[in-house]
Amino acid sequence: MKTPLTSFAGLDLLTSAVIVLDAESSILFANAAAENLLDSSFKSLTHLKLTDLFLNGQELTAVFHQAVAHQFADKRQDLTLERAGRDALHVHSIVTALDNPDTPVLIELRENVQQLKLDREERMLDQSKANKELIRNLAHEIKNPLGGIRGAAQLLELELPERHLRELREYTQVIIKEADRLQTLVDRLLAPHRLPHIVGDVNIHEVCERVRSLIVAEFPQGLTIKRDYDLSIPEFRGDKEQLIQTVLNIAHNAAQALNERIRQGDAVLTFKSRVVRQITLAKVRYRLALDLHIIDNGPGIPPEIRNRIFYPLVSGKEGGSGLGLTLAQTFVEQHMGVIECESRPGCTDFRILIPLP
Repeated sequence: MKTPLTSFAGLDLLTSAVIVLDAESSILFANAAAENLLDSSFKSLTHLKLTDLFLNGQELTAVFHQAVAHQFADKRQDLTLERAGRDALHVHSIVTALDNPDTPVLIELRENVQQLKLDREERMLDQSKANKELIRNLAHEIKNPLGGIRGAAQLLELELPERHLRELREYTQVIIKEADRLQTLVDRLLAPHRLPHIVGDVNIHEVCERVRSLIVAEFPQGLTIKRDYDLSIPEFRGDKEQLIQTVLNIAHNAAQALNERIRQGDAVLTFKSRVVRQITLAKVRYRLALDLHIIDNGPGIPPEIRNRIFYPLVSGKEGGSGLGLTLAQTFVEQHMGVIECESRPGCTDFRILIPLP
């Protein structure tokens, strides 16, 4: 007697993806989570076999055949499953042999969030290093001829005939001022690699309070700054001035993004600190880490730059240099930490993770 597929309907309540297969590996049932994970409708999936789902599904298929042969009750493994034209899936798979010849195998796929996080961090670190190396080399290449251009403009100004000095001096001054502006920009690009790393005991809440006082002084009306601190967080070795600059760059960007809400009087900026345990940062496992959030209720980061906000010279505001978040990322990395961001309209959350002793 065949098992009615309605008996699997309760699996739709699960958050992990579940598919039920017959002995020929044809898909008989897929829950809602499986439809989402595999980007296919239930109707489409029921026309497929297990071998149709993934480009490298040989290992999963081999385990399926073992389950059909009742070589085990269930088997678990971590897999990276590749799909044509889509991102690979990092999943924890559970293959279960069922006592029914019509529906002999159930496969559960749980996204491996930790693996996704590690891969994302690794990509960000590689991109960050490559971008900073490129910018640093470019800045050095610009710096030398820039000094020559400025010097030549000054010499040219000295050689101008007296009768034309007034009208022509305007042009030499444009060259000198633009050279000075570019020199300032180049110096800022090179600054993170020149500043000494002064190590001492750092209390992260002193850092937040210092930044809070600076933000309040600049935005005295319409902005509420909330503090949600875990006062048990221990001090750690670090560069206090670098961390102040890091938090200030993020908080100042947030306050500027809140301009409309500040005018309405309902702008909120939140400093939140916690401790996380057993966390991997930049491929290294730490027992404890600082988990600092800087959250605002602004419009969110524009989607077109959301994945590039830590790149040098990328800015979401008119007139911005695009160096504030790059500098913040550099300083956090010098503390063996990582910086992340999640943003949507109404909530932008910058998260700083730094190892604790």
